[in-house]
Amino acid sequence: MSEILCQWLNQELRVSRTVSPKSFAKAFSNGYLIGEVLFKFELQSDFAEFSESRGSTAKLNNFSRLQPTLHLLGLQFDQNVAQSIITEKPGAATKLLYQLYIALQKKKKTGLTGLEIQTMQPQTNLRLQTLKSEAFRERLKNLIPRQTDFNLMRVTCRFQEKCKQMKEDLARMNFEKFEKIQKLEEEQRHFNIEKQRLNRRRQNEIMAKIQAAIIQIPKPESNRTLKAIEAQKLMKKKKEAEDVANEIKKFEALIKKDLQIKESVSKTSLETTDQTTAELLNTYSDDDYIKKIQKRLEEDAFAREQREKRRRRLLMDQLMAHEAQEEAYREEQLIHRLMRQSQQERRIAVQLMHVRHEKEVLWQNRIFREKQFEERRLKDFQDALDREAALAKQAKIDFAEQTLREKEIHEKISVERAQQRYKKHYGICAEILDQMLDLCTKVADYRLLTNNLIPHKMMHDWKELFFSGIPIYEQTSLTHGQTEPTEDHRAEVKKRNLLDSKDYEDYKVHTNM
Repeated sequence: MSEILCQWLNQELRVSRTVSPKSFAKAFSNGYLIGEVLFKFELQSDFAEFSESRGSTAKLNNFSRLQPTLHLLGLQFDQNVAQSIITEKPGAATKLLYQLYIALQKKKKTGLTGLEIQTMQPQTNLRLQTLKSEAFRERLKNLIPRQTDFNLMRVTCRFQEKCKQMKEDLARMNFEKFEKIQKLEEEQRHFNIEKQRLNRRRQNEIMAKIQAAIIQIPKPESNRTLKAIEAQKLMKKKKEAEDVANEIKKFEALIKKDLQIKESVSKTSLETTDQTTAELLNTYSDDDYIKKIQKRLEEDAFAREQREKRRRRLLMDQLMAHEAQEEAYREEQLIHRLMRQSQQERRIAVQLMHVRHEKEVLWQNRIFREKQFEERRLKDFQDALDREAALAKQAKIDFAEQTLREKEIHEKISVERAQQRYKKHYGICAEILDQMLDLCTKVADYRLLTNNLIPHKMMHDWKELFFSGIPIYEQTSLTHGQTEPTEDHRAEVKKRNLLDSKDYEDYKVHTNM
């Protein structure tokens, strides 16, 4: 149905605005296109008064002008149908346009114009239609919200959407901030883990370098130890002692051998010389004996010299062996000291590297700690600024509240003063008016009694009482048993005293004259 109506509107009637099934309800919500359709069929003579605006005033004007024409065509159109079309209720505009399409087709078949149809209506129906149109306009005016309400609703919706968007943005910002904080914490945790891993790795490398720098000094051989040296010395001494003992034994054996040779020679010489003993006894006995003694002495000196040489040679060998042993010991000590010194130097170098690494770590930690301190100081400064801003804002609010309270107190005091002033003036005016009324009534009473003749003295007394603000009429006096005077009694006493004083002054004036 919507497509048929759209085709009829767009192609046959060619309305000013293209209508589609999707925007059908929105296009007819202000009533302008309905008026244009009726105008094309010469039924809406006041189409120039229609408005294309979507305001509530324009809609009220358009539908108020459409109502008589639609009723003239015999369509059921009231304020409820108009409200349904204005609020873009689904199917309301389509139903009305379909009914309008059928009515216009019937009107087209009859060939009557709008003016002719209107003149065919009875006069009473026209008056009734006018009243219905006015009532329709009033009821529709009550049903359609004002344009200010629409604007306020639109502004409210816009601000609600903006508030919702701001809340979403705030939630998104908080979420992003939370994610950023989590990301920073995760990065900090990874950084700490990586830092610990690097520290462990460096420590392992340093320990490996220290282990590599340690030189494993091989243990000296058993013959290089002190005990081995002492044992070797003892062995050498024993060997030397054995050698000396062997030399002595050899020397003694040689001496024995020489003695045996000498004995054998002496025996042979004795056998050979037995024959010539007698011959040579006297001549050669002293020379042989001396020669033997000399030879014996020479052999003893030679043996002594040989023993001394062997002893010196043995001492020299022992001294050389001792010096060689001492030299070897000194070399071993020097090598050991040099090796120990090089090992200590390597250890010191490794320790220096370790100290340098620790110094670098301390420097990095110091930088990180300074950065944390700086961030903490900035955060404290920002917190202090926020706190001062909050305190200033609170002080401003307190000052505004105090000013408002003082203003209210001032207004209250001003109102009280105005009321007191009003009461005071009202009391003064009421008192003056009462006195004037008393004077008038008193004068009127005396004029009635004395035929418009009032004594001069009495009139003078009344005027004095009036000018002094004292009641003219007599007040109540003290009753029997009443001890304290009342206000009326005091006023009466005051009036008498005033009249007496005036009489006395008049008397003094008359007597002086």
